[in-house]
Amino acid sequence: MHIIVGLGNPGKKYDATRHNVGFEAIDLLAKRNNIEVKRLKHKALCGEGNIGGKKVMLVKPQTFMNLSGQSLLDIVQFYKIDPKNLIVIYDDIDVAVGSLRIREKGSSGSHNGMKSIIYQLQTDQFPRVRIGVGKPQFGDLADYVLGRFPKEEIPTMIETIERAALASEMIVTDGVSLAMNRYNG
Repeated sequence: MHIIVGLGNPGKKYDATRHNVGFEAIDLLAKRNNIEVKRLKHKALCGEGNIGGKKVMLVKPQTFMNLSGQSLLDIVQFYKIDPKNLIVIYDDIDVAVGSLRIREKGSSGSHNGMKSIIYQLQTDQFPRVRIGVGKPQFGDLADYVLGRFPKEEIPTMIETIERAALASEMIVTDGVSLAMNRYNG
């Protein structure tokens, strides 16, 4: 089984913010693959189904971004998942708006949700799909990531979230290397 996790913050006030693009990718994966992500379990909204004939669980942690690792630790331990079968989708300020960066493993960079996951799991050996949201030119970083996209960036981000969902499906069906070759950039 693969577990695909989208990072974000629960609650309507965070909908459509930069920090919640991971949740949006999970919503799109759920819609594309007829999976309901409604069950509250392991401090997360979860839904199980299949992608390309392979069993998956889609997850939206409800612990708030900076504590995402608490939810994932519960899931990984309960299902005894190899971290290589965990895919984390999240926003990244170090990637240009509209770009994707898929990696097989790696550090958390400046992302607090990823720091929590790596700390709780005690490994960084899992694939991740980083959705570029860009950096603020000035102002507070927290305000930036908790803010919404300007109108002119919305079409680009809709397309990027769709590519993130497609890349995640490809990781499940064909492996991370092929997804990196097709979707990075």
